[in-house]
Amino acid sequence: MAECSFIYIETTDDQQILTMNEESRRLLGAEKESWKIQDCFDQWKVCQESLIQASLNGIEMIFIKQLKPDGMHAYAGIISEELTDLTVKVREMERLNRHLDAIIENSYDGIYITDRNGVTLRTNSAIERITNIPKEYYINKRTADLVKRGILEDSVTNKVLEKKRTVSVMQLNYLGRETLLTGNPVFNEDGEIESVVTNIRDLSDLNQLQQALREANELNKDYQKEIERLRDHLAQMGDMTIIKSEQMVKIYEMAARIANADATVILYGETGVGKDVLAKYMYHRSERSKSGKYIKINCGALPSELLESELFGYAGGAFTGANKNGKPGLFELADNGVLFLDEVGEMPMALQVKLLRVLQDKEIQRVGGTASKKVNVRIIAATNRNLKRMVEEGEFREDLFYRLNVIPITIPPLRERREEILPLADLYLRQCNEKYGMYKQLDKELKTFLYQHDWSGNIRELANLIERITLLHLEDTLGIEHLPSDYQPQDPIDQPGDRAILSLKEEAERAERKALMLAAEQFDSTYEIAEALQTSQPTVVRKLKKYKIEL
Repeated sequence: MAECSFIYIETTDDQQILTMNEESRRLLGAEKESWKIQDCFDQWKVCQESLIQASLNGIEMIFIKQLKPDGMHAYAGIISEELTDLTVKVREMERLNRHLDAIIENSYDGIYITDRNGVTLRTNSAIERITNIPKEYYINKRTADLVKRGILEDSVTNKVLEKKRTVSVMQLNYLGRETLLTGNPVFNEDGEIESVVTNIRDLSDLNQLQQALREANELNKDYQKEIERLRDHLAQMGDMTIIKSEQMVKIYEMAARIANADATVILYGETGVGKDVLAKYMYHRSERSKSGKYIKINCGALPSELLESELFGYAGGAFTGANKNGKPGLFELADNGVLFLDEVGEMPMALQVKLLRVLQDKEIQRVGGTASKKVNVRIIAATNRNLKRMVEEGEFREDLFYRLNVIPITIPPLRERREEILPLADLYLRQCNEKYGMYKQLDKELKTFLYQHDWSGNIRELANLIERITLLHLEDTLGIEHLPSDYQPQDPIDQPGDRAILSLKEEAERAERKALMLAAEQFDSTYEIAEALQTSQPTVVRKLKKYKIEL
């Protein structure tokens, strides 16, 4: 047996020590005889009115407190190694019980524990969510009584006690919630059931989640279809995806916002800036891409009579050689879709009247016909001319101008969005390589030229030049020497008449950009560039970022 020591201490009513035995003096020290008893120990825990658990320097003690006839308090305690081991085990059990309590209490499923007689011992908070009854209500209630009161439809606990095995049942509780109850027996060392643990799962929540999942899957399928549709549209739209400048980002953001509106849009911009691309983008972003076609016509490419029959169609026998059944015009073909009228400023005055009528009445009449037909067409027009000035000069109808100019969008020329030049050049080069089975690339000097060139023909001119030099030269790496003679770079200061006059600020930026481009070709660091250009390194870093020049 482990050695056991006896401690005896007497105190006043306010816990002041009066006397102690030798073992107490040895353990506590004689100097503590005047202390309050609880101050002599590391831990002093009153477990019951007359039972105290204490510890000092890792030694565990149990004291029994007794009131003496003279009003003094006597504390009799024992110290034992077995007691210390037992205390450690008790604390470990308390820790495990706290963990178990946390697991039970935080389970999403309801947990219901009874003894061998079906009397409820404990539940968790999930029971309240499932039944709307406080968990404390169930304590000490028999499951049979809960069935009688209608709280339970059937008692899985009683079935477990009868069958002595795990039992699962489905039932509707009194709230009409579908639940799955699974009771599990807990056996003692003699093989007898000492308790039953029942897990209650609310299937109503699960069913709702499954329904939400099914709906989400259906929605996901719709999204996948939409993504595929947009991917197909993007593939058809080619260089639409090259949007790098802040100006173009804002333009495309606005185009996305108005895509589903029916208001007429007119696109202003120089030849080749991408007006058709933006019109297609609005079409593909709209619901009309699902219900109708995108039809395009250049109003300046056809004679007046032919343009009229193309737009409005003609009735059978309208003129010599006409199809006897007639022919639908582009307005009819674009019904529920979009009709893109490119170069609308070139439309003859007579046709402007008919176009105005379509915009006002949403009706068309075929050439040579008498019947009118309703059409649901969104008009997107485009021009590289100043329509307002044409109105002032009598070349364009004012009423049509205001009908077309509902949402005007001006697309800047390529020279005002230089950050898009090289990505576009790479795109067209890649398209040529794929189309013709080539592996061409552009050297750094040629890229510098492309970046600096003013591109009066804009994107179209750039695309044509890339295809031209790709096809005409055998070398895999293309440089400035492969450019046509009219593109060979010349000093802009020596050739002032070859390009438009720029403001002093624009000229300064042009010269600054050129100097930085040349320095970036010759030097590998911003410090070397700064030294060569006689400026500070932070200034070089800032300017390179401004002009999007990479080392």
